[in-house]
Parts: sequence; C-alpha cells; structure tokens
Amino acid sequence: MTISEQALRQALAAIVPEELGTDLVSAGCVTRIALTDASVQLEVRLGYPCQSRLADYRQQIGAALEPLLAGLALHLHLDWQVQPHRTQQNLAALDQISNIIAVSSGKGGVGKSTTAVNLALALQAEGARVGVLDADVFGPSLPLMLGVPDGLRPKVSDNRLFIPIEAHGLQTMSMGYLVDEGTPVVFRGPKASGALLQLVEQTLWEQLDYLIVDMPPGTGDIQLTLAQRVPVAGAVVVTTPQDIALLDAIKGIEMFRKTDIRVLGIVENMAMHVCSQCGHVEHIFGEGGGQRVAARYDTALLGSLPLSRSIREQADGGMPTVIAEPDSAEAAAYRQVARRMAARLSLTGVGQRAFPRVRMEH
Repeated sequence: MTISEQALRQALAAIVPEELGTDLVSAGCVTRIALTDASVQLEVRLGYPCQSRLADYRQQIGAALEPLLAGLALHLHLDWQVQPHRTQQNLAALDQISNIIAVSSGKGGVGKSTTAVNLALALQAEGARVGVLDADVFGPSLPLMLGVPDGLRPKVSDNRLFIPIEAHGLQTMSMGYLVDEGTPVVFRGPKASGALLQLVEQTLWEQLDYLIVDMPPGTGDIQLTLAQRVPVAGAVVVTTPQDIALLDAIKGIEMFRKTDIRVLGIVENMAMHVCSQCGHVEHIFGEGGGQRVAARYDTALLGSLPLSRSIREQADGGMPTVIAEPDSAEAAAYRQVARRMAARLSLTGVGQRAFPRVRMEH
C-alpha cells in the first residue's frame, strides 16, 4: 500500500483536541509532513501552552496514523509555541510581551481576581512565561493573593523602569506594591488611567508569553484606557450564574466588542456547590446562565468553577489553588479553562510586535 500526504492529513483532521475545538489540520498545527521509503516525518506545533497534554496528543496522533503506516516508522515532533496575536486596531504588541489578556467582570464580588491569578498560574503550569498586572489601582489585591510581604517595593532600573516582583514564578506588578497596606488611593479618573499606563509601560517585563491583566470591576475610565491605549489580544469575562451578575457581564462584553477586543470566553464562577460530606451538587445561584450568554455573543463558556471555601481560603492565604493543591479537581478546572482560553486565542490572526526598547549603555 502506498501512503499519501493527503491520506495522512485526512487522518489528522479527525483529531480534535478538546481545548482547541477544531481539528489539527484546520487549526494550522500540522507544519510539516515528509515521506521517505522507510518513514513518515511529521511536525505538529500547537499555538498554546499544553505541556500536560502532549503525551495524550502524541498517543492520539499515533493511533490515528497507525492504520496507514503499513510498517513505516513514524517520526513525530510535537511541541507548542506562543505567538503574538492580533490586537484591537492592530496595535503592535508591547516589547517583551507577546499577548495581553484582560480578565474583567461587570460587577465586584464574583471572584474575578481569584480567577485571574489562578489562570495565570495555570498557564505557567502548562509551560508558559506569565506575568500578572493588577489594574485595580483603587483596591489592589494581588499582593495579598500571592503572599507578597507588605512593604516589599519593586526595584527601579535606569531611574524609570519598575522591575516586576516575582511571586510563585509569576512576574507581577500592582499599585499595592507602591502604597502602604490600608492606605487609600485617591485618584480622579484621568490620574487613575495614567497610573495604569505607567504600570503597563514602565515595568521591565521579561519575555512574557502572556500578561494577565486583572481589571477593576465595571466599565469605567481604566477599562476605556486599556481598550484605547494598550494592545489587548483578548478578554475573559468572569461572572456568576445570578441574573444580575449576568446582566453586568453583558455590559462588559458589549464594551469589548465596541472597542474591537475579542472576547475569548466566559468563566462562570461559583457555578455550583459540592457538599464536602456527600458530594451532592447544588446550583445555588442558578444554572446555565453563562452558556446562554456565551451563545448569544458567539463566544465560549470556558468553564464553570465551584463555590469552594478552600479556593477562597487559599487565595486569602497567599497560596492560590493551582499552587496550594495542584492535583485537586479545582486546580484541574483552572488548568482546563486556561488551556481553552489560550487555545481560542491561538486561532486568531497573528499580530505584529513593536520594535524592541532601545537602552543606551554607558
């Protein structure tokens, strides 16, 4: 039997990674097929961090191609690589940051910051280089959630660039590092927007695949500044199943749509409560709302996370769930959401990168 490249591609087109939602061929992941008398050489490169899934993907590819090989050896090179993706108005990606992802919510109290931090740690667990920017200049929570000691200040390079503080392997920046704990930040709108831009542009981020921006709740000045001035590759909207929270989430989605920022999906937080004694699942705040909103706006429900005391306690204790209990069902859910988010971004057009920052050495 003579094997053909077309037959191989047809077999590979039957493989649909759950996170990707489409097949390897349609997603452009099959980068090379070469046939020799003795072997098939195949290169597959996914566009999102998925270190924990590579072994499964390798097994699926091998099983799909086995009936066609007829004794030929399969030499498979399988990996992943993150590229900069299209931003609003095709703004160039910032130096040293491939993709900025905004994590937002229409209202407070839905667990947005906890979600943002755990998604950042989940992307890192899958192999990516990740930073987190706390864009809530009025109520920064990042230092507490990552266990950064009060009073620790970022170092300054060249008298103008903040060096991000590392926490659990993440590069981080927050207004909370620049003011004392308990000291209120009293800014009018333009000054708050200026503070956000300073944190973004005057931080010496180092070769990030993703910068997760934990947005303040609502659709105010800071959100508008981000949408107009900062190259954002995509946004994630966090909500709870309650009708009032979903209405506010819709406002956030509409804001991103009007500013040409793609909504990568919705994360439904506190979607259900699982009894620690008997395992009974109860949808305390309603059911199915996130899926309905996602369908209405042609986006994805990236995942539903439980109402869990441990998630709250771990975040308050400076050890978020993905770090505190990496083998837990909750950590697995965050990692699945993170892979889905990054995979959806990988299907968007490739963007352009800004010229590197020029630094003069004396």
